[in-house]
Amino acid sequence: MQADPSELTVAVVIPCRNEEKYIARCIDSVLAQDYPPSLVSIYVCDGLSEDGSEGIARDYEKRFPSVHLLINEKQTTPYALNLGITRSVSDVVIILGAHAELYPDYISNCVSCLNRPDEIDCAGGVIENVYEDTTAGIISTAMSSGFGVGNAHFRTGTREGFVDTVAFGAYRRSIFEKAGLFDDQLIRNQDDEFNYRIHKAGFRIFLSPAIRSKYYVRASYAKLFRQYRQYGYWKVYVNKKHKTITTFRQVIPLLFVLFLFGGIPLSFVHRYFCYLFLSGLGIYFILSSGNAFKKAGKVSWVPGIILTFFLLHFSYGWGYFLGIIDFLLLGKSIRKEEKLTR
Repeated sequence: MQADPSELTVAVVIPCRNEEKYIARCIDSVLAQDYPPSLVSIYVCDGLSEDGSEGIARDYEKRFPSVHLLINEKQTTPYALNLGITRSVSDVVIILGAHAELYPDYISNCVSCLNRPDEIDCAGGVIENVYEDTTAGIISTAMSSGFGVGNAHFRTGTREGFVDTVAFGAYRRSIFEKAGLFDDQLIRNQDDEFNYRIHKAGFRIFLSPAIRSKYYVRASYAKLFRQYRQYGYWKVYVNKKHKTITTFRQVIPLLFVLFLFGGIPLSFVHRYFCYLFLSGLGIYFILSSGNAFKKAGKVSWVPGIILTFFLLHFSYGWGYFLGIIDFLLLGKSIRKEEKLTR
């Protein structure tokens, strides 16, 4: 017999650091849910913010019994997530970003999915990017393309069903009890590594387009390059930890980088190598341009989208290459100096 959805308690965990512009809007969207308020608790895990974020969260804590402020002394995202998960006692845990804003039926749709008879353990939906300037708009458009981000269906919104990952997922607590918490040593890719473990433990993730959220994008090309370089870099650590390549598509950007680094010098060795290299670049440019025109709302955005595609692919591949050198060839341990939260 299925449980009544109204009987499931839900905790929303929000890692936060220096997000005074967004955190109130994020909390408000959770408070405005059509799900019974008495069954929802909110945990803002602040990583020693240097702006007004902590004060805003503390004010909400004073005014709303369901809001709890937790101090994330280590300032990293996985530590914040684990802090909120372990402090909460709910049936379901939703992982949320401070830049996100939920539609009013987000929680009720998540719980409805979890209560379906086809054994769904984690439910999530589609992100609608809200960009704050032209550059952010161009980057968001490129990241909504399968050519740019592969099969990240929560970005592209191209399917409903069981998937590898979702953003802002609603997880049954049994997942954490069996598969463990997030790896708090990871600077990036903690979601990816956790999803690998829960799939390995037999849990299933479901994406429903009815589950909708907005995400306010504050982006630049430099930040995008750094972010995806870190994704590629830490992916190697995840591979080493689990002694396997989790998906073949993760090595495609690495092959792209090796093609570029190898093709340029080989082009000077023999003209056939030059022809092969230029042909490969030409095919990539044709595919990139075609997908850019397909996704662009404005023709003037096409060059920026093409650039974004290149940065996504090159930075991830370059990070993966550096990760191979550090983690596999040199056997380096995890560097502790970088502090990142959502």
